[in-house]
Amino acid sequence: MKSPVLLLIAGLAAQLAAQTEGSVLTALPGTTRSAALGGAGVALVGDAGDMFANPAGIATIRHLSLEGSYEPYLAGSAISTAALALRVSRLTWGFGAQALDYGSEAEIVPDPSTGGRRGMPTGASFHPYEALATTSLVYRRSLAAIGVNVKYNRQQIGAEVSDAWAGDVGVAVAVFDIMAFGVSVQNLGGDLGNGALLPRRTRAGLTLNYTDPQGTFRLLTTLEGQWTRDHSAVLVQGIEGGIVTGGVGLVGRVGYATRAAVSDASRFSFGGGIVLGRLALDYAFQAYDVLGGGTHRVGLRWTP
Repeated sequence: MKSPVLLLIAGLAAQLAAQTEGSVLTALPGTTRSAALGGAGVALVGDAGDMFANPAGIATIRHLSLEGSYEPYLAGSAISTAALALRVSRLTWGFGAQALDYGSEAEIVPDPSTGGRRGMPTGASFHPYEALATTSLVYRRSLAAIGVNVKYNRQQIGAEVSDAWAGDVGVAVAVFDIMAFGVSVQNLGGDLGNGALLPRRTRAGLTLNYTDPQGTFRLLTTLEGQWTRDHSAVLVQGIEGGIVTGGVGLVGRVGYATRAAVSDASRFSFGGGIVLGRLALDYAFQAYDVLGGGTHRVGLRWTP
């Protein structure tokens, strides 16, 4: 009998192979805030993790930003992310890492005593995973910024290893604290071999602040279009609102995507956050019909 993890890997691999895509990780939101907003992120600016959707999103960081998240994913797997961004004059440099860990599995080989009809454990185990490392460089002048990502993707299942280099290009225009517009093209290159490619995706979005984001009341909306190779176009809408006073407060988030990034995921996502000065603790939830439950992601953002 196959384990849930192996069934998950086989199912995702078959689905992505049929779409000439070879990556689960790059199809998922890069931050907890983005996950709660339906996966929108190309027009979110000012946090280190924004580089995963648009490298130019880190241009508005004043000095330093750190971000990390963790999510127990499907069938015992887990997603973790980390990002750092540092601004020096007109340039901002960033580094990010993401990992999808499927856990450890016992190695099973055909049992010769049954003619190979049954398996027997060898006592060894293997550790399937997908990992992504990204470095960003952004140049900002006035309200506009342009940035690039260079990324390396590695996937391993047992003795099978595939990897690829790819790049992202992005532009962001941030009009003070009122609005931000972003465009990015992701996964240029990304040939994993055997016909598997990282999913080429073009994103364009607009974020509007209806109140002063440094004031007591917070209200933000984001609208994003996503065009992924061999997929139908996706429209993502998100809203974020809350109250923060004396640097401490609560915010809530709701997102909706016209098509879920992964099959059986709900088109709606929910989340919120606790604001403690420059530190934010974020949470996101997305239901999965096939599981009769959902996934929970938690994250931390620090931007002094």
